[in-house]
Amino acid sequence: MDRYAVFGNPISHSKSPAIHTEFAQQTSQSLTYEAICAPVGKFAASVDAFLADGGKGLNVTVPFKEDAWKMAEICSERAQLAGAVNTLYLNDQGQLCGENTDGVGMVRDIQDNYGYKMAGKRVLILGAGGAVRGVIRPVLEQNPREVVIANRTLSKAETLAGLFAPYGHVSASAFDALEGPFDLIINGTAASLQGEMPTLPEGMIHPKTWCYDMMYSAGQTPFNRWAEHQGAYQQLDGLGMLVEQAAESFYIWRGVRPDTAGLINHLRSQILNH
Repeated sequence: MDRYAVFGNPISHSKSPAIHTEFAQQTSQSLTYEAICAPVGKFAASVDAFLADGGKGLNVTVPFKEDAWKMAEICSERAQLAGAVNTLYLNDQGQLCGENTDGVGMVRDIQDNYGYKMAGKRVLILGAGGAVRGVIRPVLEQNPREVVIANRTLSKAETLAGLFAPYGHVSASAFDALEGPFDLIINGTAASLQGEMPTLPEGMIHPKTWCYDMMYSAGQTPFNRWAEHQGAYQQLDGLGMLVEQAAESFYIWRGVRPDTAGLINHLRSQILNH
C-alpha cells in the first residue's frame, strides 16, 4: 500500500484523511493516508523520516507550508510565486517536488462547482498573508479585468501587488481607501476565524456581487454574514476549496482525477449535523 499523509500542528481536526480515503475508494487506488502532527522546528526531519519509511507524498498545512517550500528541491512556478507548498512528492529521479494546489482548488470551486466566471470581472481580495499569496496567480490566470488586494497593513498588499504585476492588472489598497463596487470579493483574512471582520467602506457590493470566504464553518462565517447584510447575490465558503485542492494533490500523485461534487455535499451535511 502506498503511504500518504498530511503534516500539520495541530492536525487532529483535519478532514484530509477522510477526503483522500474517499478519493482512493472512488478511483480504486491502493493507498493509505494519515494525519501526522510534526513537532514545530522538526518539520524537515519528520518529512525525511516519513519518506525514508516508504512515504510517496504528503500534504502540508499550517504552520509548515513555508518550511515545505524551502525544503522542496524543485518547485512549480505557482508554488514558487506563492512562497508556500501544500503538496510534496518524489519524482522519478527521487527529487522532492513542491506544488501549491490551494489557488487552483479555489478557482475550480468558484468556476466549475458554482459556474461563476472571473473573466472581465473586478475582483477584491481581502488580506495579504500566505493564504492569499497562494491564490493570486490562479485568479489572474482567469483574466479578470482587475484584482485589488486590500490589507490592514498597506505595505504588505503593495508587496504582493508588485510581485504579481507581471501576470495581470493587480493593485493594492488599504481597507478604508477601497472604492467599490466589486463583482467578486474573496476573503483571505484569518480574522474571519476569530469572528471578526475588517471594517470596509460602504458601496463594496452591487446586487450581482459574489462573495467567497476561504474559511468555512458550521454556521455562516462573519464575512458571509456581512456580505448577506450588504445585499450580495451569493455568499460561499471554502469547504469546496478544501476538497478541490485535495483532488488536485491526488491527481498530481496518482494521475487520476476524483469526482468532488458528491464528497463536498457529504462533508457539508456532516458539518451541519455536528
